[in-house]
Amino acid sequence: MGKVITKRNRKPAPERTLKLEPHQVVIKPVVTEKGMYQSTELNQYTFKVNPVATKPEIKSAIEKLFEVKVVGLSTMVRKGKTRRSRFKLGRTKDTKIAIARLDTEDRIELF
Repeated sequence: MGKVITKRNRKPAPERTLKLEPHQVVIKPVVTEKGMYQSTELNQYTFKVNPVATKPEIKSAIEKLFEVKVVGLSTMVRKGKTRRSRFKLGRTKDTKIAIARLDTEDRIELF
């Protein structure tokens, strides 16, 4: 039997040498009914972000691009959907979404 890999003996991920600019991290805002409710009532804004971006990179990019103070940040990866093209099955790309909670006096004007 081979060696069992656990959290304790797992190798750390290699350091990434590529540094992303703020406009490369945040791709676009996600404008949906739920997103509009969150922005008006909860002061939270949803963005589609680069899949390789980390939480600190996303937070600093939003603060630099929109000149606001980010209090909290949640990220999630939406799995791609299965699509059919003629006789073959394929998948769309996975996308990464970030929900940024802003300070009480900060707002982002999307329109």
